[in-house]
Amino acid sequence: MIRYLRIGSSMKDASMNDPISRSGLTAKSLGKMTAIEKVVLKKLPIVGIGASAGGLEALEHFFRLIPANSDHAFVLVPHLAPDHASLLTEILQRTTAMPVIEAKDQVQVQANCVYIIPPNRDMKIFHGKLQVSTPVESHAQRLPVDMFLRSLAEDQTENAIGIILSGTGYDGTQGFRAINDAGGTTIAQEPTTAKFDGMPTSAINAGHADHVFTVEKMVEFILSDKPLHAIKTTKPKTPSTLNAIAQILEQLRAATGLDFSLYKKSTIGRRIERRMVKHNIEDINLYSRYIKENPDEITVLFKELLINVTNFFRDQEAFNVMEKVILPNLCKNKANDYVFRVWVPACASGEEAYSIAILLCELMDRTKQQFQVQIYSTDLDDDAIATARAAIYPANISLDVSPERLRNFFVKHDAGYRIKKEVREMVVFAIQNTIKDPPFTKLDLISCRNLMIYMESTLQSRLISMFHYALKPEGVLFLSPAESIGNHTELFSPIDRKWKFYHAINSKSSTQPMMNSPFIWADKNNHQAPGETMIKTKETNFAELSRKLLIQYFAPASIITNLKGDILYIHGETGKYLRPAPGHATLNIIEMARDGLEVELRNAIHTMAKGSSIVKTDIQFKYNDEPATVSLCVRQLPVLNGNEELLLVSFQDIEMIASKAKRKTAVKPTDIARIEDLEHELSYTKENLYATIEEQQAANEEFKSTNEELQSTNEELQSVNEELETSKEELQSVNEELITVNSELQAKIEHLASAQNDMKNLHDNINTATIFLDTGMLIRRFTRDAAKIYRLVASDVGRLLADIKSDLIDEDILAQAENVLETLIPIEREVCTNKDGWYLLRIQPYRTLDNVIDGVVMTFTDITSRIKAEYLVKEARELAESIVNTIREPILVLNNKLKVISTNNAFCQLFHVTNKDTVGRKIYELGNHQWDNPALRKLLETILPQEQVLNDYLVEHDFPGIGRRKILLNGRCIVNKSGEPSLILLAMIEVK
Repeated sequence: MIRYLRIGSSMKDASMNDPISRSGLTAKSLGKMTAIEKVVLKKLPIVGIGASAGGLEALEHFFRLIPANSDHAFVLVPHLAPDHASLLTEILQRTTAMPVIEAKDQVQVQANCVYIIPPNRDMKIFHGKLQVSTPVESHAQRLPVDMFLRSLAEDQTENAIGIILSGTGYDGTQGFRAINDAGGTTIAQEPTTAKFDGMPTSAINAGHADHVFTVEKMVEFILSDKPLHAIKTTKPKTPSTLNAIAQILEQLRAATGLDFSLYKKSTIGRRIERRMVKHNIEDINLYSRYIKENPDEITVLFKELLINVTNFFRDQEAFNVMEKVILPNLCKNKANDYVFRVWVPACASGEEAYSIAILLCELMDRTKQQFQVQIYSTDLDDDAIATARAAIYPANISLDVSPERLRNFFVKHDAGYRIKKEVREMVVFAIQNTIKDPPFTKLDLISCRNLMIYMESTLQSRLISMFHYALKPEGVLFLSPAESIGNHTELFSPIDRKWKFYHAINSKSSTQPMMNSPFIWADKNNHQAPGETMIKTKETNFAELSRKLLIQYFAPASIITNLKGDILYIHGETGKYLRPAPGHATLNIIEMARDGLEVELRNAIHTMAKGSSIVKTDIQFKYNDEPATVSLCVRQLPVLNGNEELLLVSFQDIEMIASKAKRKTAVKPTDIARIEDLEHELSYTKENLYATIEEQQAANEEFKSTNEELQSTNEELQSVNEELETSKEELQSVNEELITVNSELQAKIEHLASAQNDMKNLHDNINTATIFLDTGMLIRRFTRDAAKIYRLVASDVGRLLADIKSDLIDEDILAQAENVLETLIPIEREVCTNKDGWYLLRIQPYRTLDNVIDGVVMTFTDITSRIKAEYLVKEARELAESIVNTIREPILVLNNKLKVISTNNAFCQLFHVTNKDTVGRKIYELGNHQWDNPALRKLLETILPQEQVLNDYLVEHDFPGIGRRKILLNGRCIVNKSGEPSLILLAMIEVK
């Protein structure tokens, strides 16, 4: 994009480069300025520094290296807490000998001073003075670094230096962009050396950082005065510099095929200077050689010169005029087979073309017309054309496109919105050089906006002529508010002067500029070779021959003019009646008339302009100091093909025949005196008439001079208007980016609010008491159930947990929490309250998203019911064991796998075993496997689980230690809730 252009004459450029002219000061007011203010105007370099988290360390390091006499001014814009007094002034004063001052409103910036923005304030700079104001937006919505750096770019232009140090977020990126566009210098801290690399990385990734340095290199660069390189290059161009620029333009033309020689030199110069500063090149001749050695730089410079600022329905009021007036008039009474043709040169990414297509769709819907539409949209930038062809635009176009049009003509897409197929098919995109390539023809509408403001007047004039050539009669040309048709009033008539809509006039003289225009597509040498011409014999046409001879020998000398007297065609010899007028060359028949013919010609043409069909008169005039008489005839020619009205002026000599007096007549003396008086009066009248004509001619010359001055003034105003339009485009671009950033922030805020809602509901519904503590054991946050353990209220956030009374019997919990914070080993234990409540306490480290330990988290899970259930189970087990041991018969308790889980004392005494010998072993493995027989196996594994009862089963066996015995077995299955056996009880009775 090309912005902040200084355009106009060389004198205007010089004034724009002068800081005194730029600030609006005159020599008279300069004499009244203080010495300090005069020093400020001598191109004082002002360094704007933005920083956020981690920036204090970088600032201290920076100012330790800056000497007290650097002849720079430093303005610091860190992110400060809005509700706390800042100690930054005192801290930095320890590191530098320069005075460190908290900025105040309207303070004049001075060299070798450091200024710091106050807390909860916005700050800008205007004419070298700081403007401090109370912010309207909340702290979270402000970007103070961007705000100051943008104002610095506007106020100091090439003299501005922007620095971004450590910080999170992206504040400062758009400020860097503004400084870049103004020709200043931008420096970002090397991200690897920044404590937080968010801000410098954002500026670097956006491509707005001219240099990426460590703090040491940053200081070295500033003190070397290299940032002022752009200012030095704006001095008057030497022949060597002009030659280097010409070589660069020649290389551009060789690489891209495009000739930028007729673009405004201020535009070219500023783009070249920006690239030189980017590569730290001070000599333009070196940059010219650098381009030769680095062909990729040509592509980058070419992209710098292209203009890609556009949006949907730009200048909404202008599109309202197009919707309500222009298009309805152009499309009135169009047949269904009519092809409505539109051309949008320099279309950028296509929004303008699609906007016109949408208006035409809406018009056809309203009027029920179905004519065809062809919109040709062209541009030099292949990347922009690729974007336009994809027809996908970001979601923030909703700011320019109404919701109704979004619904009717767009489809929601992952990346934003896509143009619907029926609108996309109306537009054809192509890469085209508007200046060099042939134009489209027979067009109903041309929309060319903000292209000509970057071109010299010569090229503007050619484009206007080409647009007229391309349009149909009564076609419409749509320009931007900063552009106009210039002096081509014979080609276009205004429809709306404010929004620059023009009707094409079908003028016969309009083809002349096209014939003389050096467009490649209008090759003047496009003639057939002699060999290609076929010579054919034709019979003599006596009628045509007679007509030509009669016109040549008998037709009077004649001239065709328009109603203003401008000569369009001459037949015959007219030198006797006309001669070149002195002064500027002209082809006006009145100004070229010989003495005696001028007044009669003016009167005759004026009479014809009122509607007369023919005027004849005999006029006496002098030719070669001899009297002569001519018959003057003025006729109105028929209007052909809609052309303007034309006149035919004919001259025919009348011979003066000397009268021979047949007789002498006596003349009375009184008649002689009367004749002499009349002749004297006639002579006096002629002299007065000639004097009046000369005065009128002098007045006309003065009017011409005044008109030229007005035109010059108008061109200057047009130049200023173009500059303002360029600045407006820059502001529009910045505003678009801010809107995009704001939309992203809004989405993040909504996501954060949703996450907070989820977290609140999670805390309120998990019924787990949770307390968050910081590293000093201060309460960060707690859940609702935590108040059942500690006597917490909402105002306790920020207090020490040790100050809060708890219901816990164990009082060493804080010590354990501090141990977790120190060792990072979690703790889990059961704790009891004085109300017989039991909780499972877990103490774990509190980790941030950056994996930094910043406290501990204590959770209390209520396990009172579990503890009570375990206690009841324990009591039941002890009771059962006591009952079993009291019974005198031997008893075995088996699980469903037939493993022994318990025995009583009677069993151990009968079989001379201990619990250790039996518990945990299968019944078949006891003793000498006395219980391992097929019948008992089947009984225990199959029958008993089904029947659930075993009565008086006799087992006779030689048992170890007691000999042969007879044992009756009685068994019972204990089933669980699912109906499956869980325990088997076997009681034994010895039979004698």
